[in-house]
Amino acid sequence: MRVNGSIALVTGGNRGLGAQLVRALLEAGASKVYATARDPRTVKAEGAVPVRLDLTDHASILAAAEQAQDVTLLVNNAGINDFTHIMDDDLDALRLEYETNVIGTLDVTRAFAPVLARNGGGAILNVLSVMSWASLPTESGYSASKSAQWSVTNSLRLALAGQKTQVTALHVGRMDTDMIAGKGIDDPADPAGIAKAALDGIEKGQWEVVADDFSRQIKAGLSLDIEDLYTRLGLA
Repeated sequence: MRVNGSIALVTGGNRGLGAQLVRALLEAGASKVYATARDPRTVKAEGAVPVRLDLTDHASILAAAEQAQDVTLLVNNAGINDFTHIMDDDLDALRLEYETNVIGTLDVTRAFAPVLARNGGGAILNVLSVMSWASLPTESGYSASKSAQWSVTNSLRLALAGQKTQVTALHVGRMDTDMIAGKGIDDPADPAGIAKAALDGIEKGQWEVVADDFSRQIKAGLSLDIEDLYTRLGLA
């Protein structure tokens, strides 16, 4: 799919990777870019169209789809990471991560799939994580939700093939965004570079974009025995 001339909608387009994706789309020649946020007043990208959308609010998702009937590229970027532990944290915190990252993304996709179909099929980019493939103890709730989101993404690719909708998954490790601020993470990736890599993957029709060195290392390690993989990560 060509990004130049596309009409895109980016969930969570007000900050972090989402804001960089909005900027990259505009720079790549997208005809229009809708940038969604729970509070659209927080969208600052010049040239973007702010739209209210909350992944946990079905009515707001339907309203966004009704407003943006011309979309040809859907970017499911919005999500949360509350650094929950599957044994120690409250189930409601774990449930919120799952409901937001998995069900929320699916809800948005189901709302926009008919829009994409009417506009020729288009494409979807789902922003996943290296933790789709490997769980960390301090973020095991997030890891579980992203693993489920990866499976949903693969299912959507098959389900939407008949309407000629391309589905691309973006796998990335730590980025220099608000999500990891104050967490002591060394050498995070530049989200601007990740955004450009994601758009390149869409243009090439890739099923998956593995955007940074750490994610590539983990992807390569999936052929290992699982005990060996987690030993290499220092977790076994």
